[in-house]
Amino acid sequence: MSPRRKPPQRNRRPAASRGKPGAKGAKSARSGGNSAHNAHKGQKSLALLYGWHPVTAALANPNRRCRRLMATADAARRLADHAGRHRGAMPAGPAVERVESERLAALLPDDAVHQGLVLEADPLPQPDLDDVVAGLDAGAGLLVALDQVTDPHNVGAILRSAAAFGAAGVIAPERHSAPETGVLAKAASGALDRLPYIRVVNLARALAKLKDADFWVLGLDSGAALTVAAADPGPRRVLVMGSEGAGLRRLTRESCDQLLRLPTQSDFGQLNVSNAAAVALYELLGRPSG
Repeated sequence: MSPRRKPPQRNRRPAASRGKPGAKGAKSARSGGNSAHNAHKGQKSLALLYGWHPVTAALANPNRRCRRLMATADAARRLADHAGRHRGAMPAGPAVERVESERLAALLPDDAVHQGLVLEADPLPQPDLDDVVAGLDAGAGLLVALDQVTDPHNVGAILRSAAAFGAAGVIAPERHSAPETGVLAKAASGALDRLPYIRVVNLARALAKLKDADFWVLGLDSGAALTVAAADPGPRRVLVMGSEGAGLRRLTRESCDQLLRLPTQSDFGQLNVSNAAAVALYELLGRPSG
C-alpha cells in the first residue's frame, strides 16, 4: 500500500507565534467533562427534554442539573430497572413523579413522542472550544462545524451521527443556528448530553483558531472537484457543513483549506444536510483502513 499523501502546506505564521488553544486546562471532549465556567448564553429557562434516550442521557450526565422528572407508570418501572442495571452510571436525580401520558403530551409539541418520560432540567453549561481541543488526543481528532444550520431536527441528527462515528464535538455560531431545545435533544437521541455542542460568536474566527492548532478545514460543497473519499487531510480535521438551503457562506468557504463533495447522482439532487454529514463522517472516521 502506498504511503499516505501529505496535504499541501498552507501559508501559516511560524509555530512560535501561534495561539495555544487549550491553555485553560485539558478537559474531556465529552459534555460530561467539559468546562462549566460559562453560562449557556441566551438560554435562562429550563430545558424540557422528552423521550427515553434524551432523558436517560441527561440523567447520566453529571454536568446536567435535573430538576423535575415525570413518568408514566410503565416508564417509571423501566427507568428503575435501567438504573438498577447501570448502578453507578446514573447519578441520583430528582424523584420520579408518576403522571398520566395525556398530562405529558399536554406539555409538549403536538408531534412529540415522549415515550412516557419528560424531564425539566437546566440547559447544559456552554463548552469552551479551547477546552475541547485540549482534551483531544495529541495530533488527532475531528470536529464538525455548522454554518447557519437552523433546523433542530438536522442539528440533532448531526450530533447523533457525530457521536456515533467518534467526532469530538459540533460547533455552531451563537446566532442563526439551532438552540438547545427538546426537539433538538430528541433528534440527537442522547448525543446532546454525550458530545459538546459548542457555540461560538464568529465561525470564521473559530476556524482560523483551529487552523492555528493544526486542524485541516474541509468544507462540504456539491460543486467541489474532489470527493470526500479521495481526500487525504491531516489527522486533525474540521468538517464544515453549510445551511439547508444556501450552503456555505462566502467567508466560511474562503476559510476552508479544501472543498469536498459526495458523489451523488447529478439528476437526483443533493442529500439533506444531516444525511450528508453522516456519509461524510463515515468516509472520514468510520471507514475501515487498508
